[in-house]
Amino acid sequence: MDGGRITKLFRNRTARIVLLLLAALILLFAAWKVFGGSAGTAASYAPTAREERLCRVLEKIEGVNGATVMIAEEEGAPVSAIVVFEGADSILTRSRILSITAAALGIEKKNVQVYPADR
Repeated sequence: MDGGRITKLFRNRTARIVLLLLAALILLFAAWKVFGGSAGTAASYAPTAREERLCRVLEKIEGVNGATVMIAEEEGAPVSAIVVFEGADSILTRSRILSITAAALGIEKKNVQVYPADR
């Protein structure tokens, strides 16, 4: 193609729209591959024995139907935890989860995050 044909092509509104949509599709595909293409990494996480044990304890709390715990460790010692629970979302339930998790792991309450699960 010579320069005249390319210039004429870009003057055509339909051709510009098609090229723009094609570029958007390519960018969308690239973003999906980078950010969403590896969904297996989170699903392949296996909880530790400590996390499973703490989940079983938390599930005995009134109002908690299920719990998932992730413990962050440094040099083998727990430094923080995240708890996602199913059940009644109340201040009392969150407070109980927070206290039990901090006590069980021997960490400060400020290092424990508690969240209700999506329904």
